[in-house]
Amino acid sequence: MRAVALGGGHGLHATLTALRRITAEVTAVVTVADDGGSSGRLRRELGLLPPGDLRQALAALAAAEDGGTLWAEVFQHRFGGTGALTGHAVGNLLLAGLFEVLGDPVAGLDEAARLLGITGRVLPMSTEPLEIEAEVTGLENGKVSRIHGQVAVASTPGQVRRITLRSPARAGQPPRACADAVDAVLSADVVFLGPGSWFTSVLPHLLVPGLADALVRTAATKVVILNLVPQPGETAGFSPERHLDVLFEHAPQLRVDAVIADRDSVPTPARLRRAAAELGGRAHLATIADPGVAGRHDPDALAGCVREALGLTESDREGNQWP
Repeated sequence: MRAVALGGGHGLHATLTALRRITAEVTAVVTVADDGGSSGRLRRELGLLPPGDLRQALAALAAAEDGGTLWAEVFQHRFGGTGALTGHAVGNLLLAGLFEVLGDPVAGLDEAARLLGITGRVLPMSTEPLEIEAEVTGLENGKVSRIHGQVAVASTPGQVRRITLRSPARAGQPPRACADAVDAVLSADVVFLGPGSWFTSVLPHLLVPGLADALVRTAATKVVILNLVPQPGETAGFSPERHLDVLFEHAPQLRVDAVIADRDSVPTPARLRRAAAELGGRAHLATIADPGVAGRHDPDALAGCVREALGLTESDREGNQWP
């Protein structure tokens, strides 16, 4: 089963960790608009793709069931101290070096995947750094404010209404999709959107024209995985079905086949089922939250719900068959 997961950060990490329990043919397509922390520093200083979310996806695919390999652990190690390296993750620096030496972020990511022993792939949604701009209400009385940058959007005390993407290097032109990412979506058996920061990790994929077109045209089964809780700023006060409404507002041509949500995170299941049906899909509710870590999906439970949503049986899993 060829699975493609689109997102970024901890949400994408959760999906990839679950998918590794189902298939080895996993491709992650990752947002490239981060402008904070180690990624933001490397982006500003070197003009490269922000590597943090890409590193997280590589680490998710590299981690072994017994806790992970040495290289996966080193890749995630973050320097302390008070010097120039403070806060940088080793994997971020390694990716930045590979991007510069090879002159191609896709080749650099493939080389990093070989180093970590990964069978799947990690790809950027675009091979150029992008910037998020959001329309936000609640900051000024009765006015719509525009704020720029992923960190600013993710941390705004206002209510995000809509986002757009732009390429700082090519003013006035739409973002260009990574060709390998487009090919992966078009050739996939199943494509996943979410969970994750809705406006800064999930929706940006729908605003890259080439990638959005591939998501509409692909014959793959399309699955949306909803967050366990609303996020302060980005989706404060959002119901589960409101997440789907926003998805449709940003990509009105997109249709999905399944919507996965945690049973305890859905106050009104009937409303979510109706919202999923309006997008062409069916809602699947199960207990998929990690009981030991608040706000985090349990990878085994999520994998089980994915199998159910896709109609996979245990024999399909053992024989690696796609029904």
